Amino acid sequence: MRIVLTGGHISPALSVIENLPVDAEVFFIGRKSTFEGDKSPSFEYQVIKGLNIPFFNLPNARLQRKFTLHTVPSLLKLPYALYRAAAILRKIKPDVVLGFGGYISLPVCTAAYFLKIPVVIHEQTLEAGFANSEIAKWAKMICISWKTSQDFFPKSKTVLTGNPIRKEILELKVEGRKSKVPILYITGGSSGSHFINELVGEILPKLLLKFHVIHQTGDSKIYNDFDKLLNIKKSLSKTLSEKYDLRKFTPVAEVGHMLQNATLVIGRAGINTITELAYLKKPALLIPLPFAQNNEQKKNALFLKDIGLAQVLEQGKFSPLKFVSKINEMTANIDSYTPKEAWGNLIDKNAALHIVSVVSDVAKKEK
Repeated sequence: MRIVLTGGHISPALSVIENLPVDAEVFFIGRKSTFEGDKSPSFEYQVIKGLNIPFFNLPNARLQRKFTLHTVPSLLKLPYALYRAAAILRKIKPDVVLGFGGYISLPVCTAAYFLKIPVVIHEQTLEAGFANSEIAKWAKMICISWKTSQDFFPKSKTVLTGNPIRKEILELKVEGRKSKVPILYITGGSSGSHFINELVGEILPKLLLKFHVIHQTGDSKIYNDFDKLLNIKKSLSKTLSEKYDLRKFTPVAEVGHMLQNATLVIGRAGINTITELAYLKKPALLIPLPFAQNNEQKKNALFLKDIGLAQVLEQGKFSPLKFVSKINEMTANIDSYTPKEAWGNLIDKNAALHIVSVVSDVAKKEK
């Protein structure tokens, strides 16, 4: 089976790759850079190339949630993105395309439809993303992660598979909290969060008096947050500096251990992060991306809060001092953040295998 994977969500894609048959030929179409106007290599590009999987870059043709200098140029790339996607697919000649949502998947799956290549999509969110809502009209099968998404797709070709979790996380052994110094793992996701990075920079010395801080910033060349925070780290005393682990990326193989060993995780509220936190029963302080589609990240954050594992702060509605206060409050009462009994049936450990099964069936039927 020759399969093309595409989309903006790398975590479930990696989980599926881990579970594909050994004789599967895998290709990936994605974004080589994270943001428009930023030439720093994307996390997905680095990971996929590290797995020796052929990676095909598609120009960023992004339907942005807020207007920037790159909005119009990005929209003008859409026709070329469709042409480029078709050219790549003609070269690969895959048996099936598997899309994981996001703006990259739209031209790829559209081109596949016109080339009569079967398309399967996977929806990670609690509802339905814009790209997947459009692609669903011609997709052969639609895999969803949560029952709440069922109302957004045609029932005749929708199957509940769950949201895949990578083996590295599934195979972690449950450990108690051993660290004498509480550990904060701060992350803005694979591309980082400028807002969170700036926030941490303002109150870093206060945090380091009490916590060991592991901070993943991303590698945006627009904001240069990593370099700015590195300068702050260099200005600290040796005692405080040694308690600040600053990094652009966390290697995929280490993410599970970072989440597991942290006393508290602080970050955005993407659905894949939420899934991993729920599986690991890890307390989190979440700051949802305010301009996500349909307020998606806020819904994700409240979902984890309802389970009993999170508190939520809304961007622009709290001060740095309130941020520190909330961290202190949560870590002082960390044992009270335990999941409700009902949460257990929400995570399917075999989600990736279910998706592989669907993809394999579609590929066989279309031959």
